[in-house]
Amino acid sequence: MDSSERSTVRSEQKSRKFLKSLIRKQPRDLLLVIGTGVSAAVAPGIPALCSWRSCIEAVIEAAEQLEVLHPGDVAEFRKKVIKDRDLLVVAHDLIRKMSPRTGDTKPNFFQDCLMEVFDNLEQHIQNPVVLQSILRLMERGTMVLTTNYDNLLEIFGQQQGKPMESLDLKDKDKVLQWARGHIKYGVLHIHGLYTDPCGMVLDPSGYKDVTQDPEVMEVLQNLYRTKSFLFLGCGETLRDQIFQALFLYTVKNKVDLEHYMLVLKENEDHFFKLQADMLLHGIKVVSYGDCFKQFPEYVQDLTAQICKQRSPDADRVDSTTLLGTSCVDCAKRKLGENGTDSPKRIKQSDNGAVTSPATELSQY
Repeated sequence: MDSSERSTVRSEQKSRKFLKSLIRKQPRDLLLVIGTGVSAAVAPGIPALCSWRSCIEAVIEAAEQLEVLHPGDVAEFRKKVIKDRDLLVVAHDLIRKMSPRTGDTKPNFFQDCLMEVFDNLEQHIQNPVVLQSILRLMERGTMVLTTNYDNLLEIFGQQQGKPMESLDLKDKDKVLQWARGHIKYGVLHIHGLYTDPCGMVLDPSGYKDVTQDPEVMEVLQNLYRTKSFLFLGCGETLRDQIFQALFLYTVKNKVDLEHYMLVLKENEDHFFKLQADMLLHGIKVVSYGDCFKQFPEYVQDLTAQICKQRSPDADRVDSTTLLGTSCVDCAKRKLGENGTDSPKRIKQSDNGAVTSPATELSQY
């Protein structure tokens, strides 16, 4: 995007405001869920990062070139990518096809295909604005998990001198440390990471060690109850069987929660229907614009607004409330019940305008 386009995008963004309920969150009260839309914005030169569909297509292409998948299977999987709605199931079927018949994840050809697809990732980072924003939030206590196989965030963070650490669900001790906030620059890959075949899972049943572990499930679900999840570049995440098993199925009263999802608005009817549907899950759908190019600048400006929170009163509220995402008024009532003086209302600038309304990033 050239300077004139960028200025046009910014002028359009300035015409809108952010949700106060979002920008008044403390960074440590947020948990970012990163989808393929983030990778697509950062490294647009890699088609496989643009969506789940393009990733699967790229893996099939690599499997054909490396001759690790029978031509008949290649043709069959290409049909599935076009016809099947649940691409995650297709991905798991593809992983199983290129793995030992015993069901073990190591060794498998799927990892070789991903390594072929994601070769030299660091050389393809073209627009690090979103990654810079994420790191800025992480510095202030925001947690991060991702459904992506790539490690663009970790690569960029290390280039900036941050002690980044990639985690997966196979390492219980690390997951518990991360969930309890002890790994500041940890990124949890719930599907695994392409560089580590041991952490990759063939299908949802492969996570039974996690889902049947009450200690792990309690700390993960507690995050969904006490943090505000902010979905970035996610369109399929709520239909992701792994995400559902970890956070959605067993967390009750989801309508009482307060999470957020940034989406592209291409169709108004679809956008407003999505808003209504997601509220049932406690998720507020927010538009970043009607053009994907607006996504990085929106995230950058949103991050700037959130990071303005410096009030000591905000810290005082957070330290006395059980739920990190509780509103100020709720916290004041809780303080009053405990016989503590009510904190002053946090003053907030109203100049956080950004983009036009947006809809689900269906491909992200």
